[in-house]
Amino acid sequence: MNLVKLENITKILKSQVANGEVKGASAYVLRGGHPIYRANVGMADEARGIKWENDTIVRLYSVTKNITAAAVMILLDRGMLDINDRVCWYLEGFKNQSVLTENGSEPLKNEVTIKNLLDMTSGCCYPDTGFAAGAEMQKLFDRMAKDVEEGKPWDTITIANEIGKQPLAFQPGEKWMYGTSADILGAIVEVISGKKFSDFLHMELFEPLGMKDTDFWCPPEKLNRLSENYEFKDGELVPCCWQHLGLTYMCRKKPEFESGGAGLLSTMDDMAAFGSMLLNKGVYNGRRILSENAVRYMPSPQLNENQLSSFDWEDKRGYNYGNLMGIATDLSRTGPSVHLGEYGWDGWLGCQFINDPEGGYTFLYFIQRCGGLGARPIRIIKQIVYGAED
Repeated sequence: MNLVKLENITKILKSQVANGEVKGASAYVLRGGHPIYRANVGMADEARGIKWENDTIVRLYSVTKNITAAAVMILLDRGMLDINDRVCWYLEGFKNQSVLTENGSEPLKNEVTIKNLLDMTSGCCYPDTGFAAGAEMQKLFDRMAKDVEEGKPWDTITIANEIGKQPLAFQPGEKWMYGTSADILGAIVEVISGKKFSDFLHMELFEPLGMKDTDFWCPPEKLNRLSENYEFKDGELVPCCWQHLGLTYMCRKKPEFESGGAGLLSTMDDMAAFGSMLLNKGVYNGRRILSENAVRYMPSPQLNENQLSSFDWEDKRGYNYGNLMGIATDLSRTGPSVHLGEYGWDGWLGCQFINDPEGGYTFLYFIQRCGGLGARPIRIIKQIVYGAED
């Protein structure tokens, strides 16, 4: 590996800060679980004078989904769950569901299953006033936020049941749509395990992987490492003082709703451990976390032709989707920065997690800016790494 060429990554990060795109950024690349490149630039919190460091704590947002998928795989490994189980067996709110489309209400043809949730083919949408079912979900999340303000917060299972009572955006399995599926899976983990979602994650994933800084909130003793979240407003980056998707307390208090879709905070080192475990076929430091079968299944493309037609994000061209992550399947559409079979996901604030089984790489790129910077930064980082191979 040509280490001099890898320094081009540092130049990219510094230019992002210098150009005012972000306040701070970090990149971390491992191969076979061993670090080959790492850099931190800029500030984690400008107002508090906190530099971006190796142990900076960030909000993962949708990178959380990858961890939720692993939690579900643990239940599958133990025979506590089957991929085709109906969600209504575990959550009362999913009984007697209906579908709400532009043409009005329709009766349900097939019950939502665990597989539908893992593949985002459930019809359980995010709040979005642009279509009928999304508008109903928006009303639910507004009501939830109001209750939190009044000191009446909802817990993980309550929220999942309330989501189940809302009309679906389409018949389960009909197509793909990004939505609340991972939040529902977090509640199902609670129901089946008999533990809070966070307790299950700590016991089964975070503790054995040494993910000591990953949680649904940042305790007081770690606030000096918590990054600020910035938004671009009136031509400059300023702290973002609002939250959405049911998240609460600005990460400074333990939440009642532990969002399996967007709620976790973490660090580069913690996510590197998670990625290394998956690349090592489910084993970390000699301890098996997931079966080889589960690790094979997690990054497998699950969308059929009809479902794939609605997985049409520009950044995901050449990808399929399955088990809450994107999987590269068509190199003619992805370009040279992608190896066949790479998998992972990104978050709303710009955090990126990618495993590349072919090359043996784990790629991490962290920023904290509303809306992120798209897939371009991580693509360039990968291109530099592949170009630096001897």
